Amino acid sequence: MLYLIEQCLNGIQLGMLLFLLAAGLTLIFGIMDLVNLAHGSLYMLGAYFAATFITLTDSFLAGLGLGLVATLVAGMFMEVIAIRPLYGRDHLDHVLGTFGLLIFFNELVRLIWGPEGRTISLPPEMLTAVQVVPGIYYPLYRLIIILATLSVAALLYILVMRTRVGMLIRAGASNREMVGALGVNIKLLYTLVFGLGAALAGFAGMMQAPISFVQIGMGENILILAFVVIIIGGIGSIRGAFVAAVIVGLIDTMGRAFLPDAVRLFLSYSAGSSLGPALSSMLIYALMAGVLIFRPEGLFPAVGK
Repeated sequence: MLYLIEQCLNGIQLGMLLFLLAAGLTLIFGIMDLVNLAHGSLYMLGAYFAATFITLTDSFLAGLGLGLVATLVAGMFMEVIAIRPLYGRDHLDHVLGTFGLLIFFNELVRLIWGPEGRTISLPPEMLTAVQVVPGIYYPLYRLIIILATLSVAALLYILVMRTRVGMLIRAGASNREMVGALGVNIKLLYTLVFGLGAALAGFAGMMQAPISFVQIGMGENILILAFVVIIIGGIGSIRGAFVAAVIVGLIDTMGRAFLPDAVRLFLSYSAGSSLGPALSSMLIYALMAGVLIFRPEGLFPAVGK
């Protein structure tokens, strides 16, 4: 039972990271109708920026703050220089163009930071564990990831649903031509939204970096899960992205924790070790297929889409 609760927390923590990525993706696709395969590169850049600034400032929090700003600026420059020419074109052009950007950023990181990768060390006060329920101690930093992402989700909801900028974002997603005709600078709005999506992806990379490894291509595998999340939740829906991210995170984590032992009841130990994670991934895609069959617009389709 204690192990089950711990794995549930791990699943929620993974879901929070997936939400940060998926929220940016669903904003960009919902408003700009852009398929962005380079979104994982912004996740990677956020981690590298954080590693660099933490080393320069000798402060974990200052490094994260500067890394977040750097990722925001990098995303806005990326939108102006490389993404803007793709608007209004076929989705295949989006895929090819942003795939080229993905390769470009991988090589750019290799030139600037080298091929060996980086690690980020946590401050000593974040290396402790706290008691979440009697008998269960959970790493403090993983709890910080969950709480920080919940705070970001609340702020994002307020921004999109309760502010003038959010009103323009929602209006632009519904009818961009009419919004432009009313005098709104659509190009600037797109740049700001893309920068926001980049910042969310970068923040996810920064949060994940201390518990994994900062390396070239680190955003590519998790980007696939982020696309699954927005398909399940509903393209353009922040609420859908949040709910679907938690579901996918729990399925992936619980499957990897318990399915290998279940398989070993019928097959060999090595078969359980290899088939368990594979079955866990299959469950996620089976869920996506079921949603596409019974609710093609996702669990929480965006209003006006």
